Amino acid sequence: MTPAHTAPEHVRDAAPVSAREWTVGRPRVGDGAQLWRLARESRTLDVNSSYSYLLWCRDFAGTSAVARAADGRPVGFVTGYLRPDAPGTLLVWQVAVDAAHRGQGIAGALLDHLSERVARTGPLDAVETTIAPGNLASERLFSAYARRHGARVRRTVLFPSAAFPAPGHEAEVLHRIAPLAF
Repeated sequence: MTPAHTAPEHVRDAAPVSAREWTVGRPRVGDGAQLWRLARESRTLDVNSSYSYLLWCRDFAGTSAVARAADGRPVGFVTGYLRPDAPGTLLVWQVAVDAAHRGQGIAGALLDHLSERVARTGPLDAVETTIAPGNLASERLFSAYARRHGARVRRTVLFPSAAFPAPGHEAEVLHRIAPLAF
């Protein structure tokens, strides 16, 4: 982990944002198993090992966010990191919301909360994510985010399908949302 991945103390301890029956805040290591489950049950995300979600909650909590139900159980998450070669760019790795909680604006609230929290640590000029062709829900989510923040979305193929070792993996299209001003 490079220093760019360590959030300052005031960001690590930021108070959660409340909305309806759920809150948005930082992930905890104990959330890792639930994040893995949410990713698996999404049926659209590439599911990483359960160990990687535990590490993500520990090492990248400053650049990730979790939505919690009233009982404290994670019902959505966004994972991300600041790009080491472009520290003003937040790369959003994964976004997932439990099926029973979709349609409540949780994914958008997660993205807004996370980018605002990260912007308090230093300049945040852009958000990037990759989206497989045909993933209309993610397309809508990130297009709406760009509109809310008065930014443009530029799309380019980051990894063609031939770059992946397993056959059948679709290309990953980079969506760069910029310029951002917080």
